[in-house]
Amino acid sequence: MALNITVYTQSCIRISCDEGVVYFDPFRMKESPHDADYILVTHDHFDHFSPEDIDKVSKSGTILIVPEKMLAKAGEVRHLVKQIETVNAGQKRVIEGLKIETVPAYNLLKPFHPKSAGWVGYILITENKRIYVAGDTDVTKENKQVKCDIALVPIGGTYTMDAKKAAELINTICPAVAIPTHYGSVVGSMDAADVFSSRVKAPVKAEIKLQY
Repeated sequence: MALNITVYTQSCIRISCDEGVVYFDPFRMKESPHDADYILVTHDHFDHFSPEDIDKVSKSGTILIVPEKMLAKAGEVRHLVKQIETVNAGQKRVIEGLKIETVPAYNLLKPFHPKSAGWVGYILITENKRIYVAGDTDVTKENKQVKCDIALVPIGGTYTMDAKKAAELINTICPAVAIPTHYGSVVGSMDAADVFSSRVKAPVKAEIKLQY
């Protein structure tokens, strides 16, 4: 299965890889593909943990992975998935064949995503690639140390880093490919992607993958 990455509304990401179909934070899906082998949720805000959209992508064998502190809330969708697994920030795990690492995701000065909440970004290791999905975060000491081949980072500002700060992070960690997320709907203009792309420096390649 060839590695394939699609970005939908907000931070909804679909990755097709050797391990199967992996979704991150499904939200406002226009279709109901019911094709998720794994669903990874970064935190419990409505635009990242959406029971309605988990229902649209899940199937009988789906594994749901969530931060430990939102396990109780994840119980709302227990009937939609095969099992629920929990993670904490700073872990390396293999969950039902899926190899992941977790990175703390938090705000430095803004109150929306406190570090104490225990929310995460994920690094998916597949097909000899490290794919970093940052979650809702500012630029932090932890994510400036991330080593990855592909990075998907929020650029909308307000609740996360903005396009300029996101480009600074990308230029620090220097993946081969950088993909912006978390703009164009709930927060962040569509123009933010152009700002981000213009500030990402070679050899990094910025790719716009937002579908809707």
